[in-house]
Amino acid sequence: MTVVYPGTFAAKDPDKPALVMADTGETLTYGELEDRSVRLARVLRDAGLQTGDAVALLSENDALYLVAYWAALRSGLYLVAINFHLTADEQAYILDDCGATVLISSAAQADRATELADRTPAVGTRLLGDDVDRAIAEADGGPLGDQPAGADMLYSSGTTGFPKAVKPPLRDHQVDEPGSIYVALFQPMFGFGEDTVYLSPAPMYHAAPLRFCMVVTATGGTVVAMRRFDAEQALALIEQHRATHSQWVPTMFVRMLKLSDDVRRKYDVSSLRVAIHAAAPCPVEVKQQMIDWWGPILYEYYAATEAIGLTWITPQDWLAHPGSVGTAALGILHIVDQDHPDQPELPVGEDGLVYFERDVMPFAYHHDPEKTRQAQHPRHDNWATTGDIGHVDEDGYLYLTDRRAFMVISGGANIYPQEVENALTLHPAVYDVAVIGVPDPDMGEVVKAVVVPAPGVEPGPELERELIDHVRDRIAHVKAPRTVDFVDELPRTPTGKLVKRKLQERYR
Repeated sequence: MTVVYPGTFAAKDPDKPALVMADTGETLTYGELEDRSVRLARVLRDAGLQTGDAVALLSENDALYLVAYWAALRSGLYLVAINFHLTADEQAYILDDCGATVLISSAAQADRATELADRTPAVGTRLLGDDVDRAIAEADGGPLGDQPAGADMLYSSGTTGFPKAVKPPLRDHQVDEPGSIYVALFQPMFGFGEDTVYLSPAPMYHAAPLRFCMVVTATGGTVVAMRRFDAEQALALIEQHRATHSQWVPTMFVRMLKLSDDVRRKYDVSSLRVAIHAAAPCPVEVKQQMIDWWGPILYEYYAATEAIGLTWITPQDWLAHPGSVGTAALGILHIVDQDHPDQPELPVGEDGLVYFERDVMPFAYHHDPEKTRQAQHPRHDNWATTGDIGHVDEDGYLYLTDRRAFMVISGGANIYPQEVENALTLHPAVYDVAVIGVPDPDMGEVVKAVVVPAPGVEPGPELERELIDHVRDRIAHVKAPRTVDFVDELPRTPTGKLVKRKLQERYR
């Protein structure tokens, strides 16, 4: 029977670290995680929260994250993790929309949390900064008895529109019983266990870092959490903590690959057994260079906050199917015409809208039945999509092309910016790049590249011509940028995900 409960390890080895904060060395042991999450669960119950209610958390990466998450998971509650980088208006929208009556915050976010609570009448209980520690210390630490399993309710990153919450149905089981879909999937897939040391370089308000930290602490490993990603520091932490597992997004790979050879050779990363990556398509050249450096340990999965389905691919399978994100591990894949989704499925090799078929629709967008309906297939209620475009090969391996919302239609031709970005990503003069469509009176839209030059590189017409020619040498000329703009930075989330909507708005 799969162990899905940190309390098991608190009883077995209470002094074992469940979490280490990379910058300060602050450690949360399994004994402390169990005791504090039980006490916080009592605080939440005393505040009147019942199964199915929401509790909101505003915090940077901190030990409080795991304490609050496990308090919610053992109380039948939804944890709403609020991105602390958002504006106050965006955060207030989330707090109001989720219906939370309790707001928890770290000390660093206490002032902003106070402002948000003042704007949200439904919030009746504030546990902010030192108040959280005080409430936990004063609460009863005895066994809870009934511990219905809760879940997270996370808001989309807003890369293609206003954030909406993904609300999964609660499962009818106790927190110390098997039932977590993420543990069931990821523990055997990636070999998580008591010997795991998992480096987490991304903010925990995102789905993957939060859920993977949950899986690691459910299976007895240790999380080493960075407060923010830094390429060289990440390598140093792998060596320092002898990390066995880690998770990344492709932008992080690019940042590490662009370190000098001397810096890259300085750190011993041989302890890594599994380097997981997801969140965005990874350029083939980038992944191949990472495998050349780290060895065949890169495991990729394709999924979404909505948990509509999942594919995954081993490094060995990727080397045989370069560019693929794998075969279906959860749900059944379907590729349909994006303009006529009610028509028969598309043949092998043809790009279309990616759907997953599940036994039931696995989620709903909170307070947005229309968006939920749009995610469903017009003829199959249990097929769902997040708007990605891709195709499968004859062996059933999925290849992602881009998101439907980002496709450029130029003179009737469909152009996917991801392919152009892939061609430019590792050019030595390029530090960062985004490709979008901009209005054109003749073609409808034309392709534009927006580039952050590498340090010491002089932007201008000569570099623009060089980059355009570089793309034309690699992919069809019709897909190459007509123009290149040079900027100081691109709008990205702290995980490295490009907020392309903001860039599109700037040019439209």
